[in-house]
Amino acid sequence: MRVAVAGSVGRDHLMTFPGKFTDSLVEGSLSKVSLSFLVDGLDIRRGGCGANIAFGMGALGLNPILIAAVGKDWADYEAWLSRHGVETSHVLISNDLYTASFMVTTDEELNQIASFFPGAMSEARDIELAPIIEKTGKFDLLVISPDDPDAMLRHSESARQMSIAFAADPSQQLARMDGEQIRLLIDGATYLFLNEYELALTIQKTGWTDAEIFDRVKVRVVTLGSDGAKIEEHGKETIQVGVPQEKAKIDPTGVGDSFRAGFIAGLSWGFNHERCAQLGSMLATFCIETKGTQEYRFDAAEFIARFEGAYGAAAASEIAGRISPRLVG
Repeated sequence: MRVAVAGSVGRDHLMTFPGKFTDSLVEGSLSKVSLSFLVDGLDIRRGGCGANIAFGMGALGLNPILIAAVGKDWADYEAWLSRHGVETSHVLISNDLYTASFMVTTDEELNQIASFFPGAMSEARDIELAPIIEKTGKFDLLVISPDDPDAMLRHSESARQMSIAFAADPSQQLARMDGEQIRLLIDGATYLFLNEYELALTIQKTGWTDAEIFDRVKVRVVTLGSDGAKIEEHGKETIQVGVPQEKAKIDPTGVGDSFRAGFIAGLSWGFNHERCAQLGSMLATFCIETKGTQEYRFDAAEFIARFEGAYGAAAASEIAGRISPRLVG
């Protein structure tokens, strides 16, 4: 299965606040907020939604095609992704700008406050899919993850015109996009990925009801945090999948991207949606146990053993022949 992942590539600046954000919020005074948090640490890591999803698929042994706009500081990041199986030859490299930056502070309850500076990502709107497809062949699935909003809309329209199945993953860009843009992005998607809050925001911004949003896509995947995920498909019963027990909750950054990577890997291997969601949940668990969105490591035996512990021997036996992780540094 030929999968392309369009989305952001960035440098993550991860900070930790040793308290609760909510302790600094004054009820009745939220119309004007001016706060500063003294943080304990700063880690600079590789990130970006498109890169995180592609990395996760590569870590499982697949070879996704990355479609993104990056900065003139791309060389070391490109080498990293290539070593992990990501096809990077179709990435647009800016002549003037640096790769995007994501700055996030996480409190002790894993709440986050974040900002994102697009940098070279703003040039993603100039990417055309047709020349890439001429070289790679037609995609079986195009994942449209958070990116320059114009690029996301252009990719979804191109996918519809070329009859390419696509997964819409608006995620962080829901705050930036207006209702019309969101409607244009998700209409006709084969898969729609959202978390519970993002679903509520999509309802609010588009003016569509929950049912109307579902009617616009074939399959809707809603992540539920520690409660796992639910998968809704027309004409079938809703599937709900729980999450494996984590060893520690270190940092939630990139957990959603890892879930998507595992889910799409399952699709590539021909698994049903329940197994896809289980793969996504397992990969997300490895992610939350580490600092950084692309720092998790596992071998096949560990992945399968933990998968069996969470979902049973039959489920583990089904995926055992597929997991072929790339253990590179």
